[in-house]
Amino acid sequence: MTDLCLFLRILPHKTVLKVKGKLSMIVVYGIKANLNPIKSKLSDVIHYSMQSILGMPENKRVHRFIPMDKSDFYYPDGRSDNYTVIEINMMAGRKIETQKALIKRLFRDIENKLNISPVDIAITIKEQPKHCWGFRGITGDEVTDLKYNVNI
Repeated sequence: MTDLCLFLRILPHKTVLKVKGKLSMIVVYGIKANLNPIKSKLSDVIHYSMQSILGMPENKRVHRFIPMDKSDFYYPDGRSDNYTVIEINMMAGRKIETQKALIKRLFRDIENKLNISPVDIAITIKEQPKHCWGFRGITGDEVTDLKYNVNI
């Protein structure tokens, strides 16, 4: 079993999370007026998607929201004030099919539960080698006690 660190970054909403025995961070940025009313529900939607696709356990959620003034948040033409960018940083090892499934699940779940159109969501997954992650006083390539598989 390997360790997964996941960093999911959402603009106009910002969050940090944990994955099945493994640290994953979700940072959600958003326009303050739109983010604050939906923080709890958005956290639930993201966590459920992560559980469904990556097998993240229920008790490993750590989210951080950073509401922004509209004057500090720039986004492409044709998008609304609900524009959300999600950056997922995780240890290398997930299959392309798994990563694509996560992206598609997030698009679907955010639209279905929060009525934010996929046009207002952009998602990026960034993988790093395990040795580039540090948690619990060790690096990711030194972890031997994970209870889930990153290579899915």
